[in-house]
Amino acid sequence: MLALPSGNLVLLHSRTLISSIHRGITRQMGSTRTLCSHHEDPEMKDLLNYIDSLKNYEKSGVPRGAGTDSQEGFDLGRMKRLMERFGNPHSKFKAVHIAGTKGKGSTAAFISNILRAEGYSVGCYTSPHIRTIRERILLGRFGDPVSAKLLNNLFHRIKQDLDQAMKEENGCISHFEVFTTMAFILFADENIDIAVIEAGLGGARDATNIISSSGLAASVITTVGEEHLAALGGSLETIAMAKAGIIKQGRPLVLGGPFLPHIEHIIRDKAVTMDSPVVSACDTGNKCTVKSFSIRNGRPCQICDIVIQVVEDLKLSCKLLDVKLQMPGGHQLQNAATATCLALCLRNLGWRISDESIRSGLEHTYLLGRSQFLTSEEAEVLGLTGATILLDGAHTKESAKALMNTIMMAFPKARLTFVVAMASDKDHVGFAREILSGLHVETVLLTEAAIAGGVTRTTPASLLRDSWIKASEELGVGIIHDGMAEYSELLKDQPVSSASNLGDGKTILATESSLKSCLRTANNILIRRGNDKGIIVITGSLHIISSVLASLDG
Repeated sequence: MLALPSGNLVLLHSRTLISSIHRGITRQMGSTRTLCSHHEDPEMKDLLNYIDSLKNYEKSGVPRGAGTDSQEGFDLGRMKRLMERFGNPHSKFKAVHIAGTKGKGSTAAFISNILRAEGYSVGCYTSPHIRTIRERILLGRFGDPVSAKLLNNLFHRIKQDLDQAMKEENGCISHFEVFTTMAFILFADENIDIAVIEAGLGGARDATNIISSSGLAASVITTVGEEHLAALGGSLETIAMAKAGIIKQGRPLVLGGPFLPHIEHIIRDKAVTMDSPVVSACDTGNKCTVKSFSIRNGRPCQICDIVIQVVEDLKLSCKLLDVKLQMPGGHQLQNAATATCLALCLRNLGWRISDESIRSGLEHTYLLGRSQFLTSEEAEVLGLTGATILLDGAHTKESAKALMNTIMMAFPKARLTFVVAMASDKDHVGFAREILSGLHVETVLLTEAAIAGGVTRTTPASLLRDSWIKASEELGVGIIHDGMAEYSELLKDQPVSSASNLGDGKTILATESSLKSCLRTANNILIRRGNDKGIIVITGSLHIISSVLASLDG
């Protein structure tokens, strides 16, 4: 690398070293498939066309104040009227309701698998999806995505009523509201034993919060962070109040955490007013530790002890030693502990759940795009060779920190190349700061990815670059880019063939509009450095993960 003081950040554009690398590796890489969106089952064409015509906040972005009790807030009354039109299907099954800034999807997966291991028929509703929208609705004892046929048949069955509802609501029913309605109808139709439901945004005003206290088994709040700050009132306190809106009268609440003391106080105060017993996964009696890390059957695995001894509002206990979690990272251990506390709450309510089922459910949980390592065969499909490929949908500063902690735990000496694309409404600087604070970050390649199939929320790579430059300045890392005289001096008389000898300990920062080119560049940088311990980390959004996995589907 370029001869700069250790720790400096070097900004290179594809017109220089990067473009030369592209030309030099075409023969090595062969043809690489175009990275594109996954094509849904043609059988669902009518349904997809219908919901794609509706307001989709995942694609357009969430309006300011949408999750608050204000005139601009989501209209929960509209969702209640929609449910009444279809016979209130949500009243026909018990539900676990999960809100939180991070960890909702993983916690929902852990809980669902614990219940399935005990033999229950479980419905699970989460968002967003990775490969197909069918992933948002999981059904039955095996947790398979709803079939295209079942989903399509339901749509045609209810379309006339949906059209009438749309007319009466002046066309205001959203994509999320329609799909939530379909999930609840399917859960009722399939006569499930229990549903695990993830809130879409916030909690109080979210479309999923039509669940009544009589239908709720227990609620979960995983974490409280700054994501969707404007949509949820502008402060951590208002976010906490929004998420606390899922607490129901007399029903137990499980807290994941850890929370800032005053934030936890807000949530507990709401629980007191609702006469809801509280169980905390961070209770001082609980001992959750990562003991070791290994690769099992080609996947990362962390060996953990999960010991729950809650003595607050409910007396619960469970001792699980040497649990083999396929979801690596301290944050996933926390999610597993949260799910365990929820299972114990259900047991206390009379649900049959053994310690063996809790262990089995935790150990068999695995999610796409969450600390997912590709196999060597999958890497070859992408045109990548000789490196470990890690996919992780981290998109907040908290999740970026968790990602770096996971990498340091699993591969403490590995050299890292990041490929990053992010939505426009995220904290780009905070995310970059957490990544650049890690060790051995050799290269960061910034690119673009469609968000929910559109470009409205896509962040241009050039704007991402500005954020990473700002983050590096905040960390005291020097920058050299093409607007500075030093940049030209550094490149002068530096042949591309010496790329692997340009120094050590510096970070290359480059922008690319093509994800395909990013992956080629990342791979070639590792090859040229002769680095057989390199890791390419693709992150910043679940949507970039979706794009990568879509190419694997062929």
